[in-house]
Amino acid sequence: MDRRLIAYLACTTAVAAAGLGAAPAAHQPTVHRVQPGQSIQKAVDAAAPGDTVLLAAGTYRQSVDITTSDITLRGHGANHTVLMPATKTEGACARAGNGICVTGTDDKPLKDVSVRSLTVRGFAENGLWATRTENLRVRFAGAEENGRWGIAQERSVRGVISHNLAQDNGDAGVFVAGTVDTEEGARDAGKTVVRHNRTVGNRVGVTVRRLRNMSVDHNEATGNCAAVLVVGDETTPRAGDLNVTHNHVHGNNKHCGKTPRLPFLQGSGIVLTGVEDTLVAFNRVEDNKGTSPLSGGIVLFKSLAGSPSERNEIRDNLLTGNGPADLANRDTAKTNTFSRNTCTLSEPAGMC
Repeated sequence: MDRRLIAYLACTTAVAAAGLGAAPAAHQPTVHRVQPGQSIQKAVDAAAPGDTVLLAAGTYRQSVDITTSDITLRGHGANHTVLMPATKTEGACARAGNGICVTGTDDKPLKDVSVRSLTVRGFAENGLWATRTENLRVRFAGAEENGRWGIAQERSVRGVISHNLAQDNGDAGVFVAGTVDTEEGARDAGKTVVRHNRTVGNRVGVTVRRLRNMSVDHNEATGNCAAVLVVGDETTPRAGDLNVTHNHVHGNNKHCGKTPRLPFLQGSGIVLTGVEDTLVAFNRVEDNKGTSPLSGGIVLFKSLAGSPSERNEIRDNLLTGNGPADLANRDTAKTNTFSRNTCTLSEPAGMC
């Protein structure tokens, strides 16, 4: 082979090798391990997208702000890793009275954050509060004895809230909303799902407020004042286009006083108020009894602003032992349908 050709090939090979060597290495996911007494926030701040912050078993008296996408915060199990309020509040999340905060912006939603296998307990406001997120996953977690909501998200899409226990929270065990600080129409939840959760002893087991395009399915609710509350009003777009299916709702007979938005609650199973185009099907609703305007097994009620619930389909549910009725249509609209439900007593009569 010609010596000049050999020299040329050697030179180009060296250049190519040098170029490959200069390419930045891809980030390798890292596990940041935290022990009781150490700072969770410090580990979260050090984490890059793709990393996991792994909490050992124990009690952590601190709050955590997550503002980086694709971070996993994972405990050693909901019964073993517990976050509780600190005696000294540091950080925005703690100052707001929350346990874990997952916070994006309108321009840049926080994506693909996962929180799992831990419990948030005893915070003045919310156990877990998320705003402006996409594909947030909260799984196998506990939210107990928090002052307002156990697990809550707003202004978010494609969330997955599943296999959690929400117990004895001041308001909803699980709360999903379009917004909480502005008056506007329902937002598209992007197929958010609330699934396979157990809610016990809260004011409301699951609250869905001013949302469209999501599902609440395969949950168990017991011992709450109301099990599932789907809330809309007169704003547009209206709340609706939802599925509430395959839930087991029983014995939600705790008494909770009235609020500026709602009358007192007791004995409410599944309630739709000011909602349209929603399917309520294949639920088992038992022994929910009370004397509130919202009491009963499955209840349709116009919103307190006077907006009716319209074009909702209530079918294939099993209802028994609810009072004052298994099925109660207390709305003025004529477009809601009830079919193939197994029940004993309806209001008005003839729907069972």
